[in-house]
Amino acid sequence: MSRAFLQLQSAFHDPRARSNRIVEATIWSLILASIALIVADASLAPGSPARPLLGLVDRALLGLFALEYVLRVATYQPPDLLVFRRPRAARLRVHVTARVRFALRPMMLVDLITIAALVPQLRGLRALRLLRLLRTVKVFRYGNPFSGLLHAFERDRFLFALALSFLALQVLFGGGSLFLIERDLNPAIDTFGEGCWFAIVTITTVGFGDLTPLSTLGRVVTSVLMVGGMFTLALFAGIVGHSLLNAVLSVREEQFRMGSYYNHVVVCGYEEGMHLLIDTLVAEYDPDETKIVLIADLERPAEIPAELYWVRGDPTKESELDKVRIDRAAAVVVAGARRSSPQQADAVTLLTVFTIRSYLAKRASDAPRQNELYLVAEILDSENVEHARAAGADEVIETRRLGFSLLAHAIEHHGTADTLSQVVLRGESSLFAGALPEGLDSATYGEMTAALGLRAKGGLVIGVAHTETGDERVNPPEELRLEPGMHVLYLASERLLEPPKALRRTRPRRGESA
Repeated sequence: MSRAFLQLQSAFHDPRARSNRIVEATIWSLILASIALIVADASLAPGSPARPLLGLVDRALLGLFALEYVLRVATYQPPDLLVFRRPRAARLRVHVTARVRFALRPMMLVDLITIAALVPQLRGLRALRLLRLLRTVKVFRYGNPFSGLLHAFERDRFLFALALSFLALQVLFGGGSLFLIERDLNPAIDTFGEGCWFAIVTITTVGFGDLTPLSTLGRVVTSVLMVGGMFTLALFAGIVGHSLLNAVLSVREEQFRMGSYYNHVVVCGYEEGMHLLIDTLVAEYDPDETKIVLIADLERPAEIPAELYWVRGDPTKESELDKVRIDRAAAVVVAGARRSSPQQADAVTLLTVFTIRSYLAKRASDAPRQNELYLVAEILDSENVEHARAAGADEVIETRRLGFSLLAHAIEHHGTADTLSQVVLRGESSLFAGALPEGLDSATYGEMTAALGLRAKGGLVIGVAHTETGDERVNPPEELRLEPGMHVLYLASERLLEPPKALRRTRPRRGESA
């Protein structure tokens, strides 16, 4: 290939080349200029002397578009020739067929239709050139949904070709038959084109009523077209639904990433069947006030309530975390997997926690947080508890150990499992943490309990904890002297005290001193 051809190929087909960026910028400018001309032309009064000049400029722009289209098709490199050696005749055939397929791609067809606006009767098609911007706009960070729609059409082009072929056969045979039957009887259907128009209107169930068959045989043909139209619409509905499902789901992912959501709760690692976690979250938070978003690498389960957001992604990859705006979240729950061994599930949990902390550390300089994100991790094997804290978990829940301990304890001490379940589950006796009022941070535990007076409000103080270190004292002695930074643990049916300031981590982060 000549040097000039290779340079043109890079300019039109290599996004990494500087020449390609120049060409795209030029096309953007021409598109905007073309749209501006349409607006200007529409605002001019009929017979305005400026219209001929605008028409001349518009034809020049369309000529440049046509030149760009021809060069793009001409410089297209068929992938087949990059893999196989072909004889000269076969190479020529591949060049022709590959370029025809390239020219029939959705965006290339839009360009071709736009160029057709050179015909005066088709000037309105110029506005379609604006769709070209959707191919290169960088608004969508993880995947342009418009590009996804186009790829869906391209991926299933055989299915669409099959459906369109079926439609074309119906139109040709139905319209042709009706024309042959009605041409001597019906003055409204005296050409083959009118017969095809009637067939299209009938198949698509539009039914304008401007053309109607007069003969009995014509009505029979029309009835067949009506029934065939129902099957045709069902065929198109099935193909479109199958092809565009994933593209539409990607739009929903972008919807959350591009939204203005803050202080939401993120759940990482959801599996089908974990509906109790969702039920508890909905009981703890009002989804209308605090958004709850779940991220997992599977399709959205049917059990997820409609008011909760679902994003398909892998939370162990930093590149996926921005989908759920995790740097703006208030809290994150990392749930352990149930369909693998505890060690494997904990390994994924640890990697997720470490990835989240690493991601947040890189984003800290961009927008420092008022309160640090609180991260709760579920661990299935007790050996991995310290690993989870070292990775960055603020709180670690050993669900298997807690469950087994309740089972064993209930054997010897009857009824204790039910009582502890009432404390853990949100209900009449839920566990809360509250900030100490001013002046009580140096009192004794007994003085603090009496001063708060929670018993009169239906609450019960059961202990204290240190906000900084996480050390807890349940049912301490009355003479225990409180320290600054402590908060109260109490049972109640609803929150009675202001919540403490954001709880700190119990272990230093990577790069911090103990």
